[in-house]
Amino acid sequence: MARGWESKAVEAQQDEASMRRHTGPPVAPEDAARRAQLATLTLARARVEADLETATADAHRTMLERAMADLDQRIALLSR
Repeated sequence: MARGWESKAVEAQQDEASMRRHTGPPVAPEDAARRAQLATLTLARARVEADLETATADAHRTMLERAMADLDQRIALLSR
């Protein structure tokens, strides 16, 4: 089945966007892993912070505060 002009234009735009995404300097695997781990820890910290805002039980707040302190320490180590 013949493709229309519009679908060819869309395909060309997608190809161009794909080419632009891949034109950065190469990233070392260790650096990529460190960045991914840092992003994961940052998201976990945001979740703990949100949970801490709504926590009412003292034991739960204490546990969340300890978790946040641990996450802050791990983030600091990776950010060096």
